[in-house]
Amino acid sequence: MQQIINFFIRYRNSVLFLFLTIIGVALTVQSRSYHQSKLFNSSKWVSGRLYNVSNSVSSYFQLRAENNRLVEENTRLRKMLFNRSDELAIPVDTAQIQFNVIKGRIIKNSYAATRNYITINLGEEQGVQPDMGVITSEGILGIVENTSKNFATVQSILNSNSNINAKIKNTDYFGSLVWDGNRYDVVQLVDIPRLVPLVIGDTIITGGMSSIFPEDIPIGTIKKYDLNTSKSFYNIDVALFNDMANLKNIYIINNLNKDEILDLQDKTKQGNE
Repeated sequence: MQQIINFFIRYRNSVLFLFLTIIGVALTVQSRSYHQSKLFNSSKWVSGRLYNVSNSVSSYFQLRAENNRLVEENTRLRKMLFNRSDELAIPVDTAQIQFNVIKGRIIKNSYAATRNYITINLGEEQGVQPDMGVITSEGILGIVENTSKNFATVQSILNSNSNINAKIKNTDYFGSLVWDGNRYDVVQLVDIPRLVPLVIGDTIITGGMSSIFPEDIPIGTIKKYDLNTSKSFYNIDVALFNDMANLKNIYIINNLNKDEILDLQDKTKQGNE
């Protein structure tokens, strides 16, 4: 209390000046309509600015909830898309669902090595198993390789061991999607016959010839192409839709018929040996 009294004694002249200034301004505003209008408009401007700041802060903290809502909606829509009836272009009956979709998030991503892997926040307890396909909202990402209780590693398409069935959109020409280890935004499509008419900018999609990815998932566009040394097949550079250096939300695709398909293929192979 004594410190407060000492403060007012020390700065009594400044405090008196400030007090008289406030009284003078108040009397001026009360006696002049012009000043009242100015003060009112100024207070509206200040309150408006404060409201905008408050609204911006509130919106920022709502972004995570809104983002989660959109991811949930995208998961549902992708499940419908992957299980649509090709003839009717509508979702099939629940009993006929072939692909299940699980949403997840990347917690570690590498793209500068020759064998790149991605770690995701889902594992065995969430239904993730090896050889499941992984995509983003932009396109294909890779294949689950190893799993633990709550996490999994994904072999990125930016991996020298990666080999994924792909084709040119609106055609039936298939090839293998590989990576030469050079650029993180470009992969290669090989084994496309030289008779195929190619155009820079054509879209490359998954071919659906494996038990991992559904058909027609976007991959990228043709950046350039040339004939390989045998002159029989093209080497095609594909510019990826995904920004492989900036990834967050992902979707894991589970082909519910995969085990049955692989088992049948193994039996057929063994019968022909």
